[in-house]
Amino acid sequence: MFNGCTSLTTAPKLPATTLANRCYSYMFDGCSSLTKAPSKLPATTLADYCYQYMFQGCASLTTAPELPATILMPNCYANMFKGCTSLTTAPKLPATTLAYNCYSNMFDGCTSLTTAPELKATTLAENCYYRMFQGCTKLTTAPELKATTLADECYLGMFQGCTKLTTAPELKAETLAESGYQSMFQGCT
Repeated sequence: MFNGCTSLTTAPKLPATTLANRCYSYMFDGCSSLTKAPSKLPATTLADYCYQYMFQGCASLTTAPELPATILMPNCYANMFKGCTSLTTAPKLPATTLAYNCYSNMFDGCTSLTTAPELKATTLAENCYYRMFQGCTKLTTAPELKATTLADECYLGMFQGCTKLTTAPELKAETLAESGYQSMFQGCT
């Protein structure tokens, strides 16, 4: 809808509470002057790919909208804030039921992000946190990882390239999954 609108500075309110597949996908992708996102995306019933790439490349965005959903769908937040280089604070992520690829690359390249949100889920889904914080070069502390049951590639590359990360979380799982922790801290110098 607003993909590539490089002079857009303020996003409209988005009051929908029930979403459809891909409904907001790429909506503000490349809106490099966007500084004000809606304060809240109130939907609690999500759909596949609903927010995928929504704010990708919004380099002027400093604050993310509130995301109240507790049950996620496949790819729902994938790449949502990828490349938002001015984003300093991540939204709270209250979800306890995850889905395939739900948070993958969500904050990839958010080079101003200093604090990661609390991650409440204890049971993971395949690729759920895949490269979630990759390239967040100001992130110093990883969030607590509460899950004791892993899924394939669930944490793959999660903190890859987080060069200022000084504290790693406890890894509580006793049974591993294929590529579950692969490259999780690669490049965390």
